Amino acid sequence: MKFGIYAPIPMATVGSREIARSAAEAQDPLPDGVRDAQYEHGADLLLAADAAGFDLCLFAERHLGEDLAAWVLASAIAARFERMRALVAVHPGLVDPVMIAKLAVSLDRICKGRMAINVVNGWFDEEFRMFGGTVLEGEERYKRAVEFIDILRGLWTQKSYSHAGDHFHLDNGRLLLKPGTPTPPEIYSVSAGDQGRDFIAEHCDWWFVNYPKSALTTDEVMRGLEDAIADMELRVARVGRKVRYALNPFVAIGETQSAALDAVIKRVFECEPDPDPRKIESRMLPVTKAGLIGSPDAVIAQLRRFESMGFELILCKMIPTVENIQAIAREVIAPMRGASAPSRDSAAA
Repeated sequence: MKFGIYAPIPMATVGSREIARSAAEAQDPLPDGVRDAQYEHGADLLLAADAAGFDLCLFAERHLGEDLAAWVLASAIAARFERMRALVAVHPGLVDPVMIAKLAVSLDRICKGRMAINVVNGWFDEEFRMFGGTVLEGEERYKRAVEFIDILRGLWTQKSYSHAGDHFHLDNGRLLLKPGTPTPPEIYSVSAGDQGRDFIAEHCDWWFVNYPKSALTTDEVMRGLEDAIADMELRVARVGRKVRYALNPFVAIGETQSAALDAVIKRVFECEPDPDPRKIESRMLPVTKAGLIGSPDAVIAQLRRFESMGFELILCKMIPTVENIQAIAREVIAPMRGASAPSRDSAAA
C-alpha cells in the first residue's frame, strides 16, 4: 500500500499555525527577506514526509483563495523529493490543455519521472469566471474533461497531435519535451455520479473513491466503499480497463480513539481561534469516519481492511506537523511494510 500527504494550503488545512498565519498575511507585503509561511511550512513538512517514507503529495488548487498556486508550489518543493510523486490538481476549462501538457512534462523531468495529474472538474463558478473559465454541468463537463485528457496523452506520447472536439481544437500540436519516463503521467480523479463513474472507468488511472454521504458509522462507510468498488469493477470490465483505488481519510494516532480525536480537535482550536466551520464540517468530520483515528494497532488493522478491499493509496489528511508525520511513518507506515521507516539516505539510494 502507498501513502500520500496533502501539501498544506489555506483552502483545506486545519490545525496549522503557519497556514493560519499565511492566510491572515496574504493581503499584506512580506517583511524584507521573508518567504511566505505556506511555502516555508510546506517545504519542511513535505521533505520530512519524503524522508519518512511517504509516496505521494497532492498539491491541491484554489485559484480564488489565499493559496499559493499549485504549479508554483509543486515546482518549488517537489524538485527536492527523493521518493514522493507530485500529484498536481488541474481544472479543465481554466487552463489550456497544451499548456498543462508542457507544465506537466517539465515538472515530470524535474521530479525524476514522478509526476501525475489530478483532474478536478470543478464547481466554484465565481472562481472559474474570474480566471477565464466556465463551470459546465452534466454530460458536458465530462466531455470537456475527456477531451482535455486526450490532448494531454496525445501530446505526451506522439510527435504531433491534432484534436477537433466540442470544447478544444488543436492542429498539429507538438511538445518538443517529453515526459521523464516511457510511461506518461497518470491521471487521478474523483467523481460520484453515474456519468462521473463512467468517466473514471473509461479515462482515468486512479479513482479517489467518494465517501457515502449518508454513512454515520465506520461500518456504514466500509459497506458504502465496498459497493462503490464493486460498481466500478463492473464498469471497467465492460471497457477492458483497470482503475486503481485511493482514499483520503483523516489519520490520527494516540493511546485510544477518543484520545487521538480529542487531541486533533484541541489542536484545531488552538491554532485557529475562529476556525472555518466549512473546512471542519465538510473536509474534516466526514473523513474521520473511515476508522483511522486511534491506537497504531487499531489504525493498522483498519488499513489492512482497506487493503483487502483493493485500496492501493491512502492519501492522509492529518494535523500537519513534522512530529506527526514522523510518528505516523514510524508507528503505522513502517509496520505496514514490515520495515523501519527509511532515512533520507536510503530513500535516495
